Amino acid sequence: MTNLRQEQYYSLIDRLLKCPNGQEPEILDANLELIDEGLIKSMMQIATYFAHENNPDGAKFLIHIARQLSHQLGLYPKNELNSNQ
Repeated sequence: MTNLRQEQYYSLIDRLLKCPNGQEPEILDANLELIDEGLIKSMMQIATYFAHENNPDGAKFLIHIARQLSHQLGLYPKNELNSNQ
């Protein structure tokens, strides 16, 4: 991953953190080229930092979005109980 790409991820994450509630899908739709595994990893790194720096709300928010994006990209592990049905 290049430094430029990492900066783009951080900028997108910052916009998501600062946007009014409910506008996250619009921001993500406007930045589809950045939605990939690298963005999800960056979100999880920042969420971990937030958790250690006493910002549980920020951490939960980023984890929630990262989980949703992981599902959309097919990166989220499948539930083994559901796969047997």
